[in-house]
Parts: sequence; C-alpha cells; structure tokens
Amino acid sequence: MNNQRYISGLDKLREIDGEAGQKVIDSLASISPDLAKYTIEFPFGDIYQRPGLDLQRRELATVAALTTLGHCQPQLNVHINGALNVGCKPEQIIEVIIQMSVYAGFPAALNGMLVAKEVFTERGIIDTIKSD
Repeated sequence: MNNQRYISGLDKLREIDGEAGQKVIDSLASISPDLAKYTIEFPFGDIYQRPGLDLQRRELATVAALTTLGHCQPQLNVHINGALNVGCKPEQIIEVIIQMSVYAGFPAALNGMLVAKEVFTERGIIDTIKSD
C-alpha cells in the first residue's frame, strides 16, 4: 500500500480519528484487507482531501449522516471522537444530533445522543457541556 492516494488517506484518517481509525482498519486486515484499503483511499484519500469544507464541517456532516442512518453506532462513536479531535465543541455535536430529530426522527436522534454521551463520558467532558 504505497500509492499516494492511500498514503494521504491514511494521514488524514490519523489526523481525524487517531488510534480509533487505525483500529477499524486493523480489524479488517484478517477478513477483508481490500475493504480496509478502499476505506482509506476513497473517503480519506479523495473526499476528505477536497477543499470545499474544513475538517470540522466534514465531521459535523458525518455525525449528522450517521445519526440519521440510526444503525451505525460504532461508526458514530468514531466520528464524534473525530469531530472533537478536529476542534468541534461538544455543544455543536449535540445541536447537530438534535437537528437530526427533525429529519430522521426521535429514535435516531436519541440513539445518536446516547453515543455522544458515551463519548463525552469516556473523554471526561460530560460535566463541562453547557446547555441552554
């Protein structure tokens, strides 16, 4: 895996998700290394490299999309961590998830919020969140 697309994708994955992203890739090595390669090359080597959005907006969009799908809690966990890693505030993540209740329904938003709570608790920031 020494093509430039893979290398730049892996660098972007590490920038956003740190160790968590690498764990996902490593977990695929024994069953589908091709899927791991595609996961690095396309989203992180191509899409995340585009100039139209900064990483904060990309991660908030990803949190919104994964919340609306409603069945991607492990990936949502990784991307809520990623959003925090690139500088998003917990309050922004909460607002995005609340916004998704309008479009995806309350069950999806509730599930998403529980994942956010889990991430915030694991990171020790649950008590620092300001609410209105």
